[in-house]
Amino acid sequence: MGNTGWIVFLFLILGAIATDVILAQGANSVFLLKRLADLIEWVAFWR
Repeated sequence: MGNTGWIVFLFLILGAIATDVILAQGANSVFLLKRLADLIEWVAFWR
């Protein structure tokens, strides 16, 4: 993927985070970050 693709991908992610903060006060981002922390812990356990 070229630089243009990465820039578009970055703006999509930032837009999704901004939309979450505006519409849901960041609740979805917090949920996903907690689930990511659980996943990292689970993977570390099986390592």
